[in-house]
Amino acid sequence: MKLSPADFPNLQLSLLAALLMMLIGAGVGYAAFNSTRTAQRDRAAAQAERNDIDGKLRRVSSEQSEIKQKSERFNTLRARGVIGEEQRLEWVELLKDIRDRRRLLDLQYEFAPQRALDAKSDAKSDTKPDGDFSFFASTMKVQIKLLHEEDLTRFLADLRQQARALIQVKSCNVSRLPRDASENNLAAQLLADCQIDWVTLRESAKK
Repeated sequence: MKLSPADFPNLQLSLLAALLMMLIGAGVGYAAFNSTRTAQRDRAAAQAERNDIDGKLRRVSSEQSEIKQKSERFNTLRARGVIGEEQRLEWVELLKDIRDRRRLLDLQYEFAPQRALDAKSDAKSDTKPDGDFSFFASTMKVQIKLLHEEDLTRFLADLRQQARALIQVKSCNVSRLPRDASENNLAAQLLADCQIDWVTLRESAKK
């Protein structure tokens, strides 16, 4: 098909129309691309905000649980008499009661002056409630004459369960006593020599 000069005006109009349609299509595509990118940014921002809110909620829940646990631990320690000034008179009465109830042959003890425990002490940090509280310990040297080793384990178990303090056995050496042929079966067979810390917790003096 041959084109005559008279056909050029019509072709120009068609070319312009095609070019216009291409420009419109490109504009629509660009707008769609921008819209998609904006939607992706908005979605990412919304996800980040949701993650931040979820993280804050988890932290609040964790803090509430931690506060509850520490409060329960504090109340347990206070109920046991661990928090506050040491009660040496009660400790002495408890030692006498255990001696009599367990029928220990002989029990000799001596308390050293109370001392403060530093942050690196053997007292477990997870037993310490929040606040300005400090651990203090009184070391007891004790010698017990025993018929058998179970006397010692029962004595220590009674202390841990009943003492108004946290009981920490620092050392305990058991040696056999010399046996006299004339002695009866109720004579002491063993000697336990122990060092035991009675640990209490009280509010630190404010400066």
